[in-house]
Amino acid sequence: MNAPTAKEPEPRTSGPRRLEKVPTGIQGLDEITYGGLPRGRTTLVCGGPGCGKTLMALEFLVHGATRFGEPGVFITFEETAGELATNGASVGFDLAALEADRKLAVDHVRIERSEIEESGEYDLEGLFIRIGFAIDSIGARRVAIDTLEVLFAGLPNPGILRAELRRLFRWLKEKGLTAIVTAERGGNGLTRHGLEEYISDCVLTLDQRVSDQISTRRLRVVKYRGSAHDTDEVPFLIDEGGLSVLPISSLGLDHQAPTSRSSSGIPDLDTMLGGGGFFRGSAVLVSGGAGTGKTSVAASFARRACSEGKRCLFFTFEESSSQVVRNMRSIGIDLAPLMEQDLLQFRSSRPSAGGLEVHLARMHRLVADFEPEVVVIDPITNLLTVGTASELRSMLTRVMDLFKARQITTLLTSLTSATLPSPETSDVSISSLADTWILVREIESDGERNRELYILKSRGMAHSNQVREFRLTDQGIELIDVYLGTEGMPVGSAREARMIRDDKAAQERKHEAQRLQQRMARRRAAVRAQIDALNAELEVEEEELRRAIEREHLSEGEMVRDEARMAAMRRVDLRVPDGNPRRTARP
Repeated sequence: MNAPTAKEPEPRTSGPRRLEKVPTGIQGLDEITYGGLPRGRTTLVCGGPGCGKTLMALEFLVHGATRFGEPGVFITFEETAGELATNGASVGFDLAALEADRKLAVDHVRIERSEIEESGEYDLEGLFIRIGFAIDSIGARRVAIDTLEVLFAGLPNPGILRAELRRLFRWLKEKGLTAIVTAERGGNGLTRHGLEEYISDCVLTLDQRVSDQISTRRLRVVKYRGSAHDTDEVPFLIDEGGLSVLPISSLGLDHQAPTSRSSSGIPDLDTMLGGGGFFRGSAVLVSGGAGTGKTSVAASFARRACSEGKRCLFFTFEESSSQVVRNMRSIGIDLAPLMEQDLLQFRSSRPSAGGLEVHLARMHRLVADFEPEVVVIDPITNLLTVGTASELRSMLTRVMDLFKARQITTLLTSLTSATLPSPETSDVSISSLADTWILVREIESDGERNRELYILKSRGMAHSNQVREFRLTDQGIELIDVYLGTEGMPVGSAREARMIRDDKAAQERKHEAQRLQQRMARRRAAVRAQIDALNAELEVEEEELRRAIEREHLSEGEMVRDEARMAAMRRVDLRVPDGNPRRTARP
């Protein structure tokens, strides 16, 4: 039998134990708290009236019950269970159904200030029993208490108040409950009593402020024991979907840079961009004056994206969706079918409907819900009415970072002012953030106004440096080929007049060339005739010369024969050793 082997010791966990966190399920809040609220501890949520304290506490419980399997108890000292259920229904929460499923318990504790008197020991034991019963009835893991001011309204003694607050928070911690306690903002401190923030493990402040008649809500994590957290103020939004927090500092420059392209919807513009259009996930800025066609460019881009099956979210701050659809029909772009197919979604609102943070939070919410691949914002400069240029730049920086992180191709239009020194200057100074910058402009010449388009920059791709005439036709946008001449680049009717004049001049040059060619042909024929005549005369003279030579040869032969006969008659030897006849007499 083999000897038993010794049992290996269990490995020891090294390092300190990290704080366990509970996700709230509230969009953005878990991000700035790096995971959620501390498990088994109490979080204080304080702020003024109407800032969203009760809603945050309620949403914390609802998400815990529906998404994380943690039932919750809501202890309210102000609103009844019915009032709370009605308020929750406005953001889509069915509290009655959750209570029926034993996932939520709502207990309204009625406390009259006249019934609370400081006499001897102040004891919360009865409240503890009541809360404990509600917790045990559904096995709750989360608790919300709203609000402390009602509970301690009759305690002027700060010593007793501090002791009872500590006792309440300690009791919740001993029960292992993750709790949210709400409190009203005080005059000098975070809360009215100035004590709750010191004994809470985590403190969140909610704020609602009004500037230039525009209301904005902001949230800040004041402290978080045992955990790092975002310390900046962040905007948050309350709408029909509940509460959503918009992180600021969490967005970075770690997004990917795809090499695939998205068509602009204008074939000639795609050609100017190297043949493929914009990079997917890039930011495109189209700027120009009023009436230059910025929205038309944006609509062409949106239509092309939707025709490829991509979802497009179109934010407009000047026109209603129906007005945009009607106007685009005039240039042959019909957006209505794309809306019916749920590929195109418009969100039209006035900039004054909220501050910059509100618009930013809404964009976050809509992008998360609709999940588009393409986003159009038309025009971004209208948001200057609710914020400064630097504030708008900060907001748009976060927008672009968000969209690039999601690989969303973004097209923004910007209205340039006539007071700017150059059209290549942006009112909101975001041109450096755009990957592609297209400028459209109007020029006045020969008594008419015409549009032009050119690409000022397009990062990462070769692009045309030409200025193209830009026309809005019944079939969409048309870019006219560049027509250059010795007197510049004409556009509009001047271009047509120049083309007619140049065509006429070309025809005249052609006719002149043809006339010269005919004249040259006649001259060539005449010269060839002269040459033929001279050649004929030369041939005659050559023939006469040949005959003369032949006659000469014949004459010499007859002379030799004659001399031979004479020599024979005179008996003279004719010896021609060297070719010269020589006569000698015989002896």
